[in-house]
Amino acid sequence: MHYFHWIAGTILAVAWFSRIVDAAIGMPSVANISKAEWNRNPVTASGNVSSGNLSSDNLSSANPRVSIIVPARNEERDIEQSLTSLLALDYDNYEVIAVNDRSTDRTGEIMERVAQRFANDSRCRLRVIHHRELPDGWLGKTHAMWTATNEARGDWLLFTDADVLFKPDSVRRALAYAEAERADHVVLFPQMIMKRPGEYMMIAFFQTMFVFGHRPWKVADPKSKDHMGVGAFNLIRRSVYEAVGTYEALRMEVLDDMKLGKVVKNAGYAQRNVFGGDLISIRWARGARGVVNNLTKNFFAVLSFQWPRTIISALGLAFLNLMPFAGIWLTHGWERLPYAIALASMFSIYVGMSWRSGVPAYYFLLHPVSTALFIYTLLLSMFHALWNDGIIWRGTRYPLEELRKGMV
Repeated sequence: MHYFHWIAGTILAVAWFSRIVDAAIGMPSVANISKAEWNRNPVTASGNVSSGNLSSDNLSSANPRVSIIVPARNEERDIEQSLTSLLALDYDNYEVIAVNDRSTDRTGEIMERVAQRFANDSRCRLRVIHHRELPDGWLGKTHAMWTATNEARGDWLLFTDADVLFKPDSVRRALAYAEAERADHVVLFPQMIMKRPGEYMMIAFFQTMFVFGHRPWKVADPKSKDHMGVGAFNLIRRSVYEAVGTYEALRMEVLDDMKLGKVVKNAGYAQRNVFGGDLISIRWARGARGVVNNLTKNFFAVLSFQWPRTIISALGLAFLNLMPFAGIWLTHGWERLPYAIALASMFSIYVGMSWRSGVPAYYFLLHPVSTALFIYTLLLSMFHALWNDGIIWRGTRYPLEELRKGMV
């Protein structure tokens, strides 16, 4: 047991400490487009015109056209506020295409009502598409986004979700950054709206594992395999979207946002992810149970729908996240040192996240609880998929065999 604790503790100390050092060095390189330097037009960022006054009345018509795609199924709670925020952008050259994907609630009705409200505005940019049926071999969301892009007229495509809130300058700043950096795909991290302790606890753990498992600071490095995609804000050049096969190549991908980032990065195009404060915001879940419900659909997909990988991952999560807490109590003297280093490194990640996400660092004390809930969610996702021989997403069942065949 003596040797076990030294070996286990050393592995954990190296894993956590190396990642916090890597993050401390790399994170400052990730741009924050909420800063004053990005309060300009895309054409200004490209060096084509002078900035001048940036009010919505005098934005240069030379700005590239953006098509904003909003797929929605049974989103009656959030869709009106989301579309209204999009129609208030201070950008002059964009359109919004909202897709009602076979909703059984009032989503389609609300979309039409918003479109009617702005119908007399000469700047009205909202078009609504209604889907009544889903073709074979498609997920509802990927089909909705694919059909919308077939009607889009933008030089850039922005894929977003139906519950995201946009500040007026969000798209303009993102385009200014994209053009200045000559980026082909830009991911803007949303601000998470959290109101309950369970949300803080679970989202803090999710963000910790995100920093550990994905390296946002390496996404811009063409030599690394690190890639990024976020459903709330995937901005991609139209030419690049078509070059990687459009969403038709991802038609059965549950993790469509991350996989879009993967195919873009693998094809050698310039990818960037950025922070933006509250430029876009989303309340991703309501309470800890809401996080569990949201992740149950796609956790098994993260492990490629393979149960052996899922079991191994669950054990790995337990070792990585629970063993430092257990080890500090089960050992004595110098044996505690590597576990203490692992815990201190983990706490440092929480401190760093508190500066950006608003999650108090003391939620680190609930890390074992959130770990147990995430392991439970992972196993629950696997059980449901195997029991149902597929996943059930927004009332539609997708067979496991088709999902496995359609993975990128």
